[in-house]
Amino acid sequence: MSTHSSNTEAKIELPPLGSNPGQDNSGTTPGSFANPPQIGGPLSFSSPDTPHMPAPSDKTAWDFMPADWKKTQTGWQAPADFKPVTQLEHARLGQVTPEMETVSQHETHLTPEQVRDEVAAGRMVIPANRNHLQQKLQPMCIGRASLTKVNANMGASPVSSSMQEEIEKLHWAVRWGADTVMDLSTGGDLDATRGAILANSTVPIGTVPIYSMIIDRSIEELDKKIILDELEKQARQGVDYFTIHAGLLAEHLPFVRDRLIGIVSRGGALLAKWMIHHQQQNIMYQLWDDICAIAREHDVTFSIGDGLRPGGLADASDQAQLAELATLGELTERAWQQGCQVMVEGPGHMPFDQIEYNMKLQRQLCHGAPFYVLGPLVTDYFPGYDHITSAIGATAAAYHGAAMLCYVTPKEHLGLPKREDVKQGCIAYKIAAHAGDVALGIPGARERDDELTKARAALNWEKHFELSFDPDTARAFHDEDLDVDTDFCAMCGHDWCSVRISKEIQEFASGKDADYAWNKVKVSDALSSDQLKILENRGALSQQDIQRLAEKTQQVMEITKGRKAGCHSDTTSDDQAQHLQGESA
Repeated sequence: MSTHSSNTEAKIELPPLGSNPGQDNSGTTPGSFANPPQIGGPLSFSSPDTPHMPAPSDKTAWDFMPADWKKTQTGWQAPADFKPVTQLEHARLGQVTPEMETVSQHETHLTPEQVRDEVAAGRMVIPANRNHLQQKLQPMCIGRASLTKVNANMGASPVSSSMQEEIEKLHWAVRWGADTVMDLSTGGDLDATRGAILANSTVPIGTVPIYSMIIDRSIEELDKKIILDELEKQARQGVDYFTIHAGLLAEHLPFVRDRLIGIVSRGGALLAKWMIHHQQQNIMYQLWDDICAIAREHDVTFSIGDGLRPGGLADASDQAQLAELATLGELTERAWQQGCQVMVEGPGHMPFDQIEYNMKLQRQLCHGAPFYVLGPLVTDYFPGYDHITSAIGATAAAYHGAAMLCYVTPKEHLGLPKREDVKQGCIAYKIAAHAGDVALGIPGARERDDELTKARAALNWEKHFELSFDPDTARAFHDEDLDVDTDFCAMCGHDWCSVRISKEIQEFASGKDADYAWNKVKVSDALSSDQLKILENRGALSQQDIQRLAEKTQQVMEITKGRKAGCHSDTTSDDQAQHLQGESA
């Protein structure tokens, strides 16, 4: 074998490295190419800036304190009669709340004190309405020092769905990885639906309260009393975060005139119509201090809405969107002054090349407040597949600074999502969030990936499926082609299986981890009803084939104690394995 090295033996230099996202630095990867983590600063987990990116703000929530607090040499002092209500206020006083303790237990790379300090800086929120905490809510956090979170939208419409269907979708969304859920109902009994969702939810629930404000009335009738009464009612019910479109101002409306698709935010469009009718400034902007007072009383987190988010690639990063973002920064500062927790909403539809700039501009203008983005969708002409087009953008958004990703389902732009749409949207976004966490080098983020890699290297199918995010689909897809667990799959067969060959090379560590040893073939059990349904929906097998997978037993394969299955590659060829599989029918 020739050992001659080509060219000039040039040394290849890697970029500066951040953390290794593997739990025990296993494998050979050099680590994350992201910035080294700086928890306690604006670059906790962050991507390196490409040229001309906006720098982080030099301010935090500590720079926007209530007027009656006094700065001391050791920190800030609240008035003598002050009683903290919100997580932000507790954090400002140096207190670690039970909710912060719970967050730290889930975010195992963060201590409770680090959670507290991130909340105090405004870079992290714990959406936990005090009334919802009395029900089933399990506290969680959203921030760039923590794992990237996923939100699922749901809600009854005037055309489709019901309260019971929405509760089922809530449980379904949580089952498939949603960290929070927004109730966007616009039809049926909105109060009853919201109450039922809150009573049944273990995750934070967000709403867009303006939807309820205009039930049985026109947008033109909206006034101060209607707004504040509805906010108070929803806060008492236990809503954990409000989307309030207060950043869309009258002076921004001329910027919308030449857009291809105008205003695509429902809340934004409604308030634009209100402003034009009344010839006044946005009423939500006018009432911002009153709204903050209600939010503080119940510790409702703000998700300050982006009423001018772009609805198509051609409208991205335009003057309207960026002018509103600057106002969202102002509203963030004012909410912090009243002790309220804040996250900020972002686009939308956006070309891939503009995502980093938008994430880092928000980081600057909103002083590191968590960014909650929809997608972004990186192309417009794939209706029916927008969970994919948006998950591509969401991965980039997570890597460049977004703290929570609002899922998009295959039904986006087309109709109200059904159960399967919710599942597909959640999984697409769990992929995007997880990919961002691995790329950022969050400690332990890659642990399950590494474990699954070891199982795959050992050709340990059962462990492979067990570690996968959706074991039913993984098992069903495997058994669709070859429903016996031999040490090759139907894609390559025995002779072409590179994983099997690597495992057999003595000098390689591949597949030799003792914890994943696969000493004998375990013929899989009959597929479950859920797994069979997956195959039925695919429509790739005949009903006879599906019935065979439902009824197959280990006895058919003639396995006796201490013997390998007849389909094992040491004793059979590809053709024989297929023959044995056919005999199990």
